[in-house]
Amino acid sequence: MTPADLTDPRLDATWKGFPPAAGALRRSAVGAQGWNLLRGDLPLPLAVVHRDALAHNLRWMQDLVARAGIDLAPHGKTTLSPQLFRAQLDAGAWGITVASVAQVAVALAAGARRVLIANQVLQPVDLSALAALRRDHPGLVAPFLLDSPAQLAAIDAWHTQTGAAPLDVLLELGLAGGRTGCRDAADALALARAARASPAVRLVGIECYEGLWAKGDDAADTTLVNTLMARVHALAAQAEAEGLFEADEVLVTAGGSAVFDLVARALRPALQRPVRALLRAGCYVTHDDGFYRRMSQAVNRRLGCGTGLQAALRVWCVVLSMPEPGLAVLGAGKRDVSTDMGLPVPLVVSPAGTHTTHPAPAHWQIDALNDQHAYLRVGDDDAGLRVGDRVALGISHPCATFDRWRWMAVVDEDLNVVDAITTGF
Repeated sequence: MTPADLTDPRLDATWKGFPPAAGALRRSAVGAQGWNLLRGDLPLPLAVVHRDALAHNLRWMQDLVARAGIDLAPHGKTTLSPQLFRAQLDAGAWGITVASVAQVAVALAAGARRVLIANQVLQPVDLSALAALRRDHPGLVAPFLLDSPAQLAAIDAWHTQTGAAPLDVLLELGLAGGRTGCRDAADALALARAARASPAVRLVGIECYEGLWAKGDDAADTTLVNTLMARVHALAAQAEAEGLFEADEVLVTAGGSAVFDLVARALRPALQRPVRALLRAGCYVTHDDGFYRRMSQAVNRRLGCGTGLQAALRVWCVVLSMPEPGLAVLGAGKRDVSTDMGLPVPLVVSPAGTHTTHPAPAHWQIDALNDQHAYLRVGDDDAGLRVGDRVALGISHPCATFDRWRWMAVVDEDLNVVDAITTGF
């Protein structure tokens, strides 16, 4: 597969949501077809990204990190879209974060030459693949996470067999009861010393992750972030004092998509050598109408901003049936929208045969999903909803919606299709 196969693949009717009558088209040609969602040019369900909200989010996050004096390495596993990666890089992102060695190829296709692998790498097949990528792409920066002597031993064994050049690692500091990462400073420092002594790796920085513990409460979240970042700063200072870093510039990185503002202002430790502080928030690029919308209310309050991130991702579907009073069955389900952090929200209605839209009544609610169906409870007031009408659903947690679509239409405010993005899941 060539980079062009990832950035400009050929789409056809085997791609969900693509109009069968169009024949096969390159992704780059989609915006020139003159399609409009409300005219019925595309089959539903269809995931769409709103161009203007997307552009706003790209600018907004870059402005935030610039004011904080840090850089952005957005977590690409949110979208795994080379077109969105390119947009993030063009907006000023330092690099792209991914979750696996396999995902590095998508970032490379988008033009990234700095790719953080925010996960442990230890299988020989992955280590060899990463080594090959570094050989094939001179200058590629691609550190991964290290958090245990057992992982380091696996890397050392691979290195002994292959004689490959040392790979860059970030020491991961974790939280008790959480995911990966060294749980205490003593273990982390001992591992840093072992990494410095190993010919298989170069210690180039420190990583942590706070997102799973955020509650949307200012006091609790501030304490969480400040406590964690103080641990990171202390560990970085000790590692520097002992000469454990093997890089001219130390990478320090944290930041999910829930309390990124608190992380941004506390991320950079004061070291003698240069520090590159990297925020890894990913969901900001399209935001959502569920979990992250609720979390962003606290972010906006802390920042004192009236207009924060905007939801740019929606899934349009059709009313398939109204089999009993108070219930409409929609043609979108678990195969189309995320459910892991909340059910979708009905936002907009467009009556069949029209180009008009209006907000969905506030009392309407999706209360269940099957694979291909959503149960929309409209109560005693269906607001004239009929079979064949179109409904736009807002989603909660964009990551788990992107991986359900091989492509998404990019639309303007009139729902004209002006471009397309693809995903590499």
